[in-house]
Amino acid sequence: MPFEVTFWGVRGTVPCPFPDHMRYGGNTSCVQVEVAGRTIILDGGTGLRPLGKHLVDAGARRATILLSHLHLDHVNGFPFFAPGFSPGFSCDVHAARRDGKPDLRTVLGGLMEPPLFPVPLRDLEADFAFEDFDLGSTLELGDGIRVRTSPLHHPDGSTGFRIEHEGRALAYVTDTEHVPGQADDRVLDLIAGADLVIYDATYTEDEWRQRVGWGHSTWNEGVRLCRLAGARRLALFHHDPDHDDDFMDGMETQARAAWSSVFAAREGVTVAVADRP
Repeated sequence: MPFEVTFWGVRGTVPCPFPDHMRYGGNTSCVQVEVAGRTIILDGGTGLRPLGKHLVDAGARRATILLSHLHLDHVNGFPFFAPGFSPGFSCDVHAARRDGKPDLRTVLGGLMEPPLFPVPLRDLEADFAFEDFDLGSTLELGDGIRVRTSPLHHPDGSTGFRIEHEGRALAYVTDTEHVPGQADDRVLDLIAGADLVIYDATYTEDEWRQRVGWGHSTWNEGVRLCRLAGARRLALFHHDPDHDDDFMDGMETQARAAWSSVFAAREGVTVAVADRP
């Protein structure tokens, strides 16, 4: 069976429905992973809405959603997830437990209460299960799928994921900030030898220096980490809303000049994680 990803939302912060953003896409973070006949969804930004329609059209009956964190740009597609309104659809939703913070069900439920949204979570017809896991734990999803988790450096915290199946690995590392000259050992461990790494490349180096503490990174750091960790390919992700298509073309060209195994994620594009070993 294939192990592949489809990008349904590649932006950070806010959706960008502008003509000069369409080649890369304007929806916020949402990635579909197909592995071992299972559907795993990484984050639920506005890209979750078109993905949900696709799943309904395809007759899908179940999915697993892994949320890196609960900032609005990573969950604002959840109320518009069409399978949630479908009887017979089952969905497990996972996010890291945060000390002193509301649990996952409370946060997503609050997003769907008036005056924010007219249909409350309790009225959804699909079968939802919500699980708050401990950071650093490993999730066994069945069918030989293992998901390792790791904390990332981001305001309010974020979680990196490594999805493993039959010797292949995908790492999803977004909403993380680096320290210049210091490789993050937790990130290196998460991406070590990965076939594909999806990494937060929100800013250029110059932009990043003006936004220290905002919790994001650069393509330069992504390339450096992937080389150190022996990862095979890198997808630049979480594009800044101010970066239009022409800007993204230039960023991708610069990144490829530094390392040929890198590309900028584009909405609607499907990429094989790896061939079978």
